[in-house]
Amino acid sequence: MASGPLLDHAPRESVRTFTARWRTRPLVEEQMATLLPGRVVPEGPLVPREAFGRTGPVVVEIGSGHGAAAIAYAAKHPEADVVAVDVHVPGIARMLAAAEEAEVPNLWAYVGDALPLLRERVAQASLDAVHLFFPDPWHKQRHAKRRFVQQHTLTLVASRLRPGGRLLVATDIDRYAEHTRRQLAAHGGFDVIEGERPAWRPDDGFEAKGLRAGRTISEFRCTVR
Repeated sequence: MASGPLLDHAPRESVRTFTARWRTRPLVEEQMATLLPGRVVPEGPLVPREAFGRTGPVVVEIGSGHGAAAIAYAAKHPEADVVAVDVHVPGIARMLAAAEEAEVPNLWAYVGDALPLLRERVAQASLDAVHLFFPDPWHKQRHAKRRFVQQHTLTLVASRLRPGGRLLVATDIDRYAEHTRRQLAAHGGFDVIEGERPAWRPDDGFEAKGLRAGRTISEFRCTVR
């Protein structure tokens, strides 16, 4: 495996892949109070039959934002249960309202950091897919350790995916794409295909913003070995 600070980074409790900044408005508080209880991932180990009332494919989307992609996937794949993970409470609230309007019953919410969820509550080889769409790029090189795609996170994700399960990554930032490419090559635990955009994913949000700015969307489909 290649060496160097970027590839040798080890997980530390003080290093976060996100910045928790937002204002909570009355509408957000109301949506969280009324809609979250019916869709929240219960405490304890994530056991599909106990959490979702059935056993089927489970997909985790990390950094779901306003939930457009997670809702679209859930609508297109009614046999799957989609766990949308984000720390941004207003985004979760908006997603919950949109899921109710779309009448999507198989969309679930986890408010918090994805890493402890995967590490402590998700069993090995239990997920069909993990989605990471337009993560915070952490532009400055000194903040590269905060990017979600790292050697230790790739190892964690690979261990939680079933054989043949997939990690999908998309970014509109060339530096993040190159970072992802380098991390995946160094890790070696995935078969990687670039350039295949999921047809079900809506092209709004960060993707649309990136395209309007003339940026290229880089797609990674990573199948665990």
